[in-house]
Amino acid sequence: MLFTLQEFIDLIIMTLGVGFIFMDSFGLRQQIIKVKSYEDDPVAYYQSYYKKKIAGFHWNNLWIACLITAPAVIFHEFAHKIVAISYGMQATFHAAYFWLVFGIIMKYVAGFVFFVPGYVTHTGAATPLQEAVIAFAGPALNFLFWFSCWIILKFRLFTISTRTMQILAATRYINGFLFIFNMIPIGPFDGAKVFDGLMQYITMH
Repeated sequence: MLFTLQEFIDLIIMTLGVGFIFMDSFGLRQQIIKVKSYEDDPVAYYQSYYKKKIAGFHWNNLWIACLITAPAVIFHEFAHKIVAISYGMQATFHAAYFWLVFGIIMKYVAGFVFFVPGYVTHTGAATPLQEAVIAFAGPALNFLFWFSCWIILKFRLFTISTRTMQILAATRYINGFLFIFNMIPIGPFDGAKVFDGLMQYITMH
């Protein structure tokens, strides 16, 4: 079994957390029912009233943001895990609960995104170069998604609807963000592991 039950739970929580953080980043707006008066349609009137009361939180935005961000973050971690397994290691995915909560707080307090949604741990001996490759696998997949969306939008390789263009643009944005963000060569980011692994490999040779 590639993923355990706990890993599936962590994937769901990570997706919801990242979707919540990015739910206001894609230019999505909730449609509010407009009625002129109580006499026009009493049911629609009260539906509109209560929708306005909860307008501060848009469930539809969260749902769409999860759909857009889920492939980016899930396949990012999936790439780490698959590469580690290909080297004969045991690899386990974990949601980074502390960093997800930190990212949500930063979104509201500072107005910018800073978070590490999840990480993969592995057991077994790995060379410095293998560590670098495992760490780079996630950002590399994000770059591939970003580049694919960029090519499609740039050269209009086939006819697509406006809605599809918006989804592709949002997908390009989140994957470009995750690639650059994760390649920062400090702290817990993948970039630090890539840099450290490459430096060790170079010094050993």
